[in-house]
Amino acid sequence: MGNKTGIYPGTFDPVTNGHMDIINRASNVVDNLIIGVAVNDGKGPLFTLDERVKMIEGEIEQSTEIGDCNLEVKSFEGLLTEFATSSGASLIIRGLRAVSDFEYEFQMTGMNTKLEPNIETVFLMASEGEQFISSRLVKEINSLGGDISHFVSENVRTKLIDKVSARN
Repeated sequence: MGNKTGIYPGTFDPVTNGHMDIINRASNVVDNLIIGVAVNDGKGPLFTLDERVKMIEGEIEQSTEIGDCNLEVKSFEGLLTEFATSSGASLIIRGLRAVSDFEYEFQMTGMNTKLEPNIETVFLMASEGEQFISSRLVKEINSLGGDISHFVSENVRTKLIDKVSARN
């Protein structure tokens, strides 16, 4: 099968337990896994690009579930297919939580295949306990004073609370 490189792209604002579930599981599927942190200014991220990269690197260092693969966190801007090609990736790894995710991802996969037919997209279903987690909801719950400890690590929770406190 050879040396497979996959990219797991996202905004990761912030990285959640759901993201880590996909990272941990994807690390058992490929030889090299690149976590591609998208600039994505259109989403109005709470954390800077550098903060998001460092947060993911910290989570990876703490994970005991990472498979035996080379792992790298890289930021990117522009087309995912161009980033994948320049990184030597042949797979794009995407996590799915619900049917609504599939509809969007199905459309994106079709577009990506037209742009770069040599790159396959692989979908990993979110684990049962992680299916409802989204960064957007975590930020919303946190901003309303709710407990987010079930959705993110303690390190990410602290960074999120500190970031929101600094803004107020």
